[in-house]
Amino acid sequence: MTLARDQHRLGPAVSVAVAVVAALAALLAPPAVSGVTAATPDLTIVTAARYDVRPADHLVRVRVDATAVNHRSDTTIRRYYYDSATIAVLPGTRNFHVSASGAKPHVSVAKSTKRYVLLRVAFGKRVYSHRTFRFHLTFDLPDRGGAATRDVRIGQSLVSFPVWAFATASTPGSSVTVRFPSGYDLHVDQGSMTGPTKEGDLLVLRRSSIGDAAAFFAYLSADRPGSYRETAATSTVGDATVPLAIRSWTDDPAWGKRVGRLFVRALPATGDLVGVAYPRSDQLVVQESVTRSSGGYAGLFDPSTGRIEVAYYASPFVVLHEAAHAWFNGALLVDRWADEAFASYYAELAAARLHVDVSPPRLTKSLEKARIPLNAWQEVGRDPAQTESYAYAASLELARAIGKRAGTDGLARVWAAAAARQAADQPVHPAPGSAAEPASGPPDWRSLLDLLETRTDRSYDDLWRTWVVRPDETALLDERAAARSTYADAVAAAGDWELPPSIRRALDAWQFDTATALLGQAREVLDRRTALADGAASAGVTLPGTVERDFEGAASLRVALDEAETEIAAMNAIGAAAATRPVEADLVTQLGLLSASPESTMDEARTAFSQGRLTDAVAGAESARATWIAAPEAGRQLALRIALGLVVALLLVALAVRALVRRRGRRSAAAATAAPSSAGSSDLT
Repeated sequence: MTLARDQHRLGPAVSVAVAVVAALAALLAPPAVSGVTAATPDLTIVTAARYDVRPADHLVRVRVDATAVNHRSDTTIRRYYYDSATIAVLPGTRNFHVSASGAKPHVSVAKSTKRYVLLRVAFGKRVYSHRTFRFHLTFDLPDRGGAATRDVRIGQSLVSFPVWAFATASTPGSSVTVRFPSGYDLHVDQGSMTGPTKEGDLLVLRRSSIGDAAAFFAYLSADRPGSYRETAATSTVGDATVPLAIRSWTDDPAWGKRVGRLFVRALPATGDLVGVAYPRSDQLVVQESVTRSSGGYAGLFDPSTGRIEVAYYASPFVVLHEAAHAWFNGALLVDRWADEAFASYYAELAAARLHVDVSPPRLTKSLEKARIPLNAWQEVGRDPAQTESYAYAASLELARAIGKRAGTDGLARVWAAAAARQAADQPVHPAPGSAAEPASGPPDWRSLLDLLETRTDRSYDDLWRTWVVRPDETALLDERAAARSTYADAVAAAGDWELPPSIRRALDAWQFDTATALLGQAREVLDRRTALADGAASAGVTLPGTVERDFEGAASLRVALDEAETEIAAMNAIGAAAATRPVEADLVTQLGLLSASPESTMDEARTAFSQGRLTDAVAGAESARATWIAAPEAGRQLALRIALGLVVALLLVALAVRALVRRRGRRSAAAATAAPSSAGSSDLT
């Protein structure tokens, strides 16, 4: 069939066949000329058509058992008979043969078109009034090969073909029987037939007592597990060698060549465009399938096994799309719409690079009627076919808009961050050689938005509102916008300080209430930073850096706030102590400071402060302050003690002098008493 199968998703097999074959019914169904060229009320033909599917011969053998009846009545002067009729059969049929008992009929092709083959059946005898003539017509409906989407395909793995009934117009009673070898999974994609029933080694579909054979049309398809022909291939993506196994049906080697060659070329082109290393180390198996075995899709990628099922009719776009799924398969991005969007986006880019003509899904007005937010796109097979088709087309439109805004390099940065499991928000001033802050897993629609904006410095909020979010998720975008604006202001206010990771984690988790509360606390600390700088200059101290470290790394900003308050209190103590230092000390004060060294104590306090030993700093400052305050009184006390000491010393000296004088006086008196006796003797002498 010339099916509209360029889209990746074609819907459940029956739905697809109904939709597609219905569009082709005018082409494949019996034409208006079917039947007999004789006057149909006078000569009628009713048939029992049997279709025997012969996969080994790649054809369907059709046998038509026809009964022709001449309904005309002779008159006294005229005798009526028919010796031939014309019958329209399916286009592309051949090997026509006719037989009858008691006659030698002959069949020839009167006209052949793309819509039908018109046969002239010569009865080989005259069929007179009210007589019946039975004949047997056989012909073959062959699989002529060619395009994968051809109308007739008869093989061991897949069978699909149209079915007609044959009779004169408005003549009821014809029947159709279709017989398949056992082992096939049969589907009536268009029309109505009963069965299948098992009859010996055959599976049989029937339609009896057809009212109008010219209006009857069915399209059948059948598939069965077939043997595969596997061909090994390799592709090189960057530095990686990718082993491939191309598995085509044994009766369809053309598929293996077509799809295998394109896959080998597609992988390196896609890898270069995505800008991320090939993510797998195992072998990729690319296997031919039908829509039913791939869930109704023209292609399916199973990342757990590395197997890609590609429908026998898949277009080049589908093949390129599946190649891109080697990157976009739930491991790099979480949401289905994102994986499908960028698989289609890179399929389109790869096609341009490889000069391959493709027909990506188009967002038509008809599909717009099935519009949904892409976040509402459900798992495979759960949405109606129209919704699925809309989502594929819409997601590609969104990817194009994102790609246009981000650019190839910008998207590559996003994918690199996603592959490395990096959180969207990172430190503004990372330490050299430090690892990036991690994300909790591959990005969903929220963290994808964050990654896009942080890695490309562009806004995508409008695209998310237009294409992605459900109505009840719009408020989240409003909260996000407010929180991220507050965050940007805080980053600017922080300057060379780094905001704590707890804020970035809350933003990345879209916990905007938490993030806003933490940002409020951060601003409190930053406000204290100014007071700290002013206080340090006034107190002549060097800030220890503890507040900054606590701010940037604390699990709770309350730790930084408490540290700031403690440092401010310590600086106040140092400042207050310094204020008590006398500018010009008088003699008494100088006396009071003779045995103390408050300057050294203050130096020690400032050193302790710069080292973060705030308790020691406060104690030292208080000690120095107490010393300076007590110095005048201590000087007075010392002066008094000195004065008293001098008085006592003078008294002691006076007493000592007095005692000495007294001792000398006693010696003089004693000497005076002894002097006369001595002098008299001297005189007598």
